[in-house]
Amino acid sequence: MKQRIVTGLIGGAGFLLLIWLGGIWYSLLIVLLAVIGLYEFMRMAGLPGFGLPGVLGYVLMGSILWPSLAFSSLWRGEVPDLLLPVFLLLLSYSVWRKNQFHVEHIALTIVGALYIGYGFTYMAATRGQPDGLVLTLLTILGIWATDSGAYFIGKAWGRKKLLPAISPNKTVEGSVGGLALAIVVVLGLNAWFGNLPLPQALALALVTGIAGQLGDLIESALKRHFGIKDSGRLIPGHGGVLDRFDSVMLVFPVLHLLGIV
Repeated sequence: MKQRIVTGLIGGAGFLLLIWLGGIWYSLLIVLLAVIGLYEFMRMAGLPGFGLPGVLGYVLMGSILWPSLAFSSLWRGEVPDLLLPVFLLLLSYSVWRKNQFHVEHIALTIVGALYIGYGFTYMAATRGQPDGLVLTLLTILGIWATDSGAYFIGKAWGRKKLLPAISPNKTVEGSVGGLALAIVVVLGLNAWFGNLPLPQALALALVTGIAGQLGDLIESALKRHFGIKDSGRLIPGHGGVLDRFDSVMLVFPVLHLLGIV
């Protein structure tokens, strides 16, 4: 627990600094996280992280990420939609490998690229907005509040299991506590340094508290399916990128889909 707290504080401080800096520094962080995240996903799925399918996955993910990055202005041309060519190349590769690389592997490669690509794309796109610093900080701090509230309230008062088949330790009481703390933190911080209208801040808090927990459950379901405990060992005491950013990768796309950010 001590190691988890220390690495969490150091990593969190560095992450907040890069959010504040924005621009190319934040975009480089997004690219690094996305590349490591897809590598972890491929390894979880039992696929080579740097074989031809992996390279195609990185290319597809990169085409999704590129328009939202600060340095995308370096390339003025339109980024093509690579989903169809990547899909056709993966199908052809399965024939060349005589079905040792088969349809399930094709599906996992594409799902990984889309899941991680869209998750980090909207994280970068939010920071690029005129009020992106406030929106990003409120969302990230709301996610952290959700995680903390769910953990500590669930540990203290949790009795009824939420989804034991997916995540045995999560409780209904913890889930409600996480949502409540997200609302308190987001509204409180918005009143302190934000400038969002109250309805927008409340909507952001609700989505953060609900979608954040759903993102965590999605990652838990993936890990249970693949029979692993953590997606990686990059962060001591915390696991890998997907373990730490599972909520982020769902919250930001949902906020954009609903027009909240």
